[in-house]
Amino acid sequence: MAIPFILDTDTAQDDCVAILLGVLDELADLRAVTMVAGNVGFDQQTNNALMTLSVAGALGEVPVFLGCRRPMVREWVSAENVHGDGAGGLSMDITGVSTESEHAVDALLRLTHEEPGELNIVAIGPLTNIAMAVVKDPDFPARVKHLYIMGGSNNARGNITAAAEFNFYVDPDAAKIVFDAGFDITVVPWEPLTVRDAIFSRAQMAEIGAQENPVAQFFQRVCETTLEFDESVGIPGSSHPDSLTVAVMLHPELVVKSAAYRVDIEADSELTRGYSAMSWGIHGLKPNARVIEDVDAAGFFSYIKSMMATKTAPSRAIIGL
Repeated sequence: MAIPFILDTDTAQDDCVAILLGVLDELADLRAVTMVAGNVGFDQQTNNALMTLSVAGALGEVPVFLGCRRPMVREWVSAENVHGDGAGGLSMDITGVSTESEHAVDALLRLTHEEPGELNIVAIGPLTNIAMAVVKDPDFPARVKHLYIMGGSNNARGNITAAAEFNFYVDPDAAKIVFDAGFDITVVPWEPLTVRDAIFSRAQMAEIGAQENPVAQFFQRVCETTLEFDESVGIPGSSHPDSLTVAVMLHPELVVKSAAYRVDIEADSELTRGYSAMSWGIHGLKPNARVIEDVDAAGFFSYIKSMMATKTAPSRAIIGL
């Protein structure tokens, strides 16, 4: 049976891959895409999401809701130095293409009211939309079946500062609210999990891109800028934490090891802003999340490669592909 979920995203690079999985995997029932301020400019990331749906032949089939254009109380910080435009220079004519008029936060509340306890949420950007939904309706967490979060590091280094992973750094206040709200949570952290188990080498990227179809070629193009950045900072390949988060939900057999943790987010110190303190069970704290510690890296790559081999007829032409 397909798994119904909402994808909350700041679409750039691997977020695009996550959207593709939501459309192409027969186990996925992607009900909505909600946009949150994060990786690149808000309008750019919205266009990236629409273009990705088009590549998958699903433009107009999955509603896209526009959410918070800035963090709850702080100025927005981008990752354009990492992702460029987030789309590898590709574009699409969006004339006549429209997003939903309902705000993403209201959509999250409405959709979970309509199917309480049935919908999962996969949050692969800053947690602003999710936290604002909690602020607006404290009963929201009880209506979400499970919340999957890409964010933080498991007592390890960050990727935007020494202490913090990007999503939690951009809106630590939102992350703190979400982890205290009562959701059933699974966390896919940046370190050590992503950097160890969700990195594709240039040879692997070429292997996927060599598949003769629009999805595979799109995948290789949108990931190239980030691949170059990753290599420049000593990461030996293209990083795929967002698609891993969707994969963990759809294919739990990929999880080799996980454990219950108490996760808290630093929101008061500028030095350690966004740091995720993950207590592993020896400090007398009640767990509030399951943290993925190990996944089948070879299985994950095989899964992505097989999904990117899917033949599609793009809804609209992709300029530059």
